[in-house]
Formats: sequence, structure tokens, C-alpha cells
Amino acid sequence: MIKVPLISNTSYLIRQLPSPTAFIDTNYNIVQTSDKWTSIFNKKNESSNSKSLFDVFPNLSHKWKMVLNNCFNGNPQPMGIHQAFDVNDKELWFEWTNAPWYDNEENIIGAIIQLSNITEAVKNELELNKKDLLLQQQAEITKIGRWEYNIADNKLFWCATTKSIHDVSPDFKPNIETALFYYKEGHSRNAISMAIFEAQDKGKSWNNLKLQIITATGKEKWVMAGGKPIYNKGEMVGLIGTFQDIHEQVEADIKTIDNEKLLRTLIDNLPVNVYIKDTESRKVLINKAECEYLGVDDPNDIIGKSDFELYPYEGAKKSREEDLKVMNTLRPILGKETINTTLSGKQTSFLSSKIPLLNNKGVAYGIVGISLDISQLKEKEKELRNIINIASVQNKKLLNFAHIVSHNLRSHSANFSMLLNFLENEKDEKEKTKIVEMLTRASNNLLETLDNLNDVVSINTNTNIEMKEIDLNSKILDTCENLASFISNNSATIENNIPVNFKVKSVPAYLDSILTNFLTNAVKYKSPDRNPLIILNAEKKGNYSVLTITDNGLGIDLEKYGEKIFGMYKTFHDHKDARGIGLYLTKNQIDAMNGKIEVKSKVGKGTKFKIFFNEKN
Repeated sequence: MIKVPLISNTSYLIRQLPSPTAFIDTNYNIVQTSDKWTSIFNKKNESSNSKSLFDVFPNLSHKWKMVLNNCFNGNPQPMGIHQAFDVNDKELWFEWTNAPWYDNEENIIGAIIQLSNITEAVKNELELNKKDLLLQQQAEITKIGRWEYNIADNKLFWCATTKSIHDVSPDFKPNIETALFYYKEGHSRNAISMAIFEAQDKGKSWNNLKLQIITATGKEKWVMAGGKPIYNKGEMVGLIGTFQDIHEQVEADIKTIDNEKLLRTLIDNLPVNVYIKDTESRKVLINKAECEYLGVDDPNDIIGKSDFELYPYEGAKKSREEDLKVMNTLRPILGKETINTTLSGKQTSFLSSKIPLLNNKGVAYGIVGISLDISQLKEKEKELRNIINIASVQNKKLLNFAHIVSHNLRSHSANFSMLLNFLENEKDEKEKTKIVEMLTRASNNLLETLDNLNDVVSINTNTNIEMKEIDLNSKILDTCENLASFISNNSATIENNIPVNFKVKSVPAYLDSILTNFLTNAVKYKSPDRNPLIILNAEKKGNYSVLTITDNGLGIDLEKYGEKIFGMYKTFHDHKDARGIGLYLTKNQIDAMNGKIEVKSKVGKGTKFKIFFNEKN
């Protein structure tokens, strides 16, 4: 027979119990609860009495019936921890305990259940587990492990990640002595040993030590080690730290550095100027050739400077406009021939290219410039043009010379043939004598022509002419002395305004010939209305010494004869002594010395010749 528990006399005491408490009978029905229980679980203080414990808590494990049955038999056991929701559906966690419920006769009539609210402890544990899980996941992703060292029991703890980095098994048990020997002998082992010593001796932390270890499988790895001492009541009790696998990162950094060195070596040894500018046209990178061009040893002397700080304003402005055009249009400038001038005045010819630097959005954030110094090529090109021009002139001279030789010798040959034919058929001795005289004159003319042609050939084929610095005044005095009778007979005056010690670079024989030809021509072709006046002046002009010879003679019609004035056998006046060879020879002599002649003349007024003696070569 089941006894119905009677607790009316003590119900007020039960209600005042400080912890949530419930009395249940042997049928698991709730008989009485404390007010604390009621306030937590009973909505609007409605009674849960006479209801089954498992109806009120449907999620309660039914295995607990066995626990309660054991309690009914006088053998109470822990019920453990159970989740529940209060009247506001707030999640709570309780630790359940039970004890037998006796009547006055010491018979067990049910069980007394008491709850202990451990919600905060459970939540803290869950949060800690969550953090541990997140920490573990983070360690797996970042390859950052943890370690702890307890000084009191000399024990070292490695987390799973730290063990994985060392290539040891999960059940491996490290110790502080053997752990040090995983570090590579030399710098790495010395550095970590010193760090641990200073931490224990001076309480000093260490961070971001980049070291090498040799794992249990013999692999070399780069790691980042950090650690610090921990204290309890002011006394050091151990060390704690992190251990990160950075091998891939270090290898990538080393490879990047190697690639940068390789690229830098390549750029610095290119036979072209290479530079990179930012959007403000400031240099952010230059190679060795660009340094040499700008006259610096250290690239840092140039880095950060704009074109306006390195070149004259006009050149810098033009370069800046080109930079903006390239960056705005994204169209490169390739192989443009330019002339750059530095602040020191150095001019250099370049074949330049400018290419836009684009980011991942296709926007230009600077330019790459490449410039090839073509100054020597331009000089060679100029020399080649000069050679071509000289060859062209020489070719024209050769053709002209061949024509003259052919024409003149043919004329002399025809004249000789005709005179000899007359001589052969002539019977009259007096006529024969006249023909012989004519043959003699023809022979002399042929010899003179051959001498003239020989002089021309000599000038144009003499490649070993020796140039000397000659005092011009002395040469003019010598020439005037040689022509003294000729000058005096023609009542000529020579006005010499050439500076004292004025020197020209010339072949002495050529200078004699040049002065003689010009002075004799100035007197020979005098005006019938006035006595000859020849004025001599000289000046230095660039790479030339310039001799100016001005006369007041007949003058030359340059419109009519300008292109023929230096031609062979070209005459411009009806003068009995005109041969047309003097100016031709003079022009060839001056050309042979890399000089030049300029002429101005007015008919009836006179002529001015400027002879340019090249002082450079």
C-alpha cells in the first residue's frame, strides 16, 4: 500500500528554502516546491503540484528514472547537469541533486530534489571551449602554435600545432632541454638560448625572433618565436609563448629578393637609361646608366626629384607634357628622337620611349622611361653625311676634271694634227717657219695645261698633307715682297689690318699659293678708273680663322657667273692673261684643308673674298 505523504505541517518551511527544491513521490509526481522553484518554473505562480516531474520537464532524460528509483531504495546518486528554461524562456543550467524523503516512521516515501544554478559557470565553460576551438582553428590556419613552461615541475607543453611544426607525433612529450636542440646550431640556437636565459634572469620578453629549426624528420624550417614570463603574486612561475611556421613566407621573401636582385642587376647593366616616374613625374627608380648621365653616384640623390629639378625649364615642361599624355591616353611613346640638356649644359641625343604603368584597374600610376644614347651614332651619321657630300663633290670634280682633260687634250691634239698637216704640205720655207713657231707655242700651251692638271691632281690626291700653325702677317709680307715689282708697276696699294701674331692652320705651300693668287687677281683685274686698293683683315670665328681680302677692282657678275666662279678655265673678263685656273686651284687647296670660301661682289665696285682656315683639323 502506497502511503500519501503528508507535509502540510512543514509546507511553510519548505517554501522558504533558499534553493529551488521539489518533493516528489515514488510515482515521480511533484508534491511540494519551494517558492524559489515556483518563481523560476511556474508561470504566474501556477502550481505544478500533482504533475509528473517528466511532464514539467519533458526534455529531462528518462535515464534519470533509474537514478530516482535507486534513491527511492535508499541509494541516492548524482543526477548531473540539466538545461532548463525559466518562465521567461531564458536558458538556465542547473546541477541536480537528490536525497530520499522519509516519513515519521523512517519509511522512504519519495525523493527531495534540489537545484544549484550553474548557468554562468556553464556559459563560461562553453565560451572557453568556443575560444579554444577558435584558437585551434586559427592556429591551424596561421600555423601559429602555443607552448608553456612550468618552472616548478620543469614541464614543457606544446599544443598540436607546435608539435606539427616540429614533425613530432601528437603524443610526443617535450622538455625544455631537448626543445632547444631542434633549433639549428649556430645563430638560431644561440638566439633562443639567450632569449630564454634573459626571460628567466631579467623577466625580459622576446618577440618575432626569425629562426631556423631542424624538425624530427630532418627538414629545415623558418619559424617565428615569441615568449614572455608569467608571474603569480610577483613570483615568476613559468614562460608562455607562440611558435609560428613562416617557412613558405621566408622562402617566398628570399625568392622575391633574389628576383629583385636579378632584375636590378639586369636593369643596371643594360646599355640604356632606365627610370620610373610617379604621377607627378618624380623619379622613383633609376638605373646605373641614368645615374652616370645625371652625374651622380648614389641613386638617392635623384630619387624623389622631378624633371624641373634636373633639367632646364623648357625641356622639363616638354617632358612633363609627354608624361601626362602617356598617362592620360595610356598610349606609349616609342623610339622618339630627342635632345636632352642637363642643368650643366650637357646635350645628349636619345632614342626615347615612355610606357604607362597600370594598376589592376587599368589606371596609370606612373611611367617607365627607356632612353638609348645615340650621340655617337649621330656623330657617325654626321661624319657619314660629310663623307658622302665630300665623295659627291669629289665625284663631280672628277667628272669635271675628266671632261676638262678630254676637252683640252683633244683641242691640243687637234691643233697639233692640223699644224703638222700644214707643215707636211707646205713648200714655202717662210710659211714653214711660221708653222713651226705656231707648233712651239702650241707645245708650250700643252705643257702649261699639263702643269695645271698636275697641280689639280696633286692637291686632290695628297692625303698626307701636313698642317702647321703659320703667322699670317709674315706670309703676307713674303708674298708682297715677291710681288713687289708687279704691285708697283700697277700702282697698287695693300692695306694690311691683320692683328699682330695672328696665326692660321694651313699647309705652308698652299697658303703661299692662296695669297699669291688672290693678290695677283686683285691687281690684275683692276678698274681702269682707279688705282688698285686691296684691304686685308682677319678674325677668329668659331673653329675657323677667317682672312678677308677686299679689292676695288672690276667685280664679278655673280648672278651670271656665281656657280662657275671656281670652275676650271672659267674666265669672267676679257683680259689677255686670264687663264681660269687660279681660283680653281685655290678652291681645291682650301677644300683639301677642310676650309671654305665665301665671295661677295658688285660689278664695277670690287670683290670681297672670305677664306676660312679650319683650326679644328
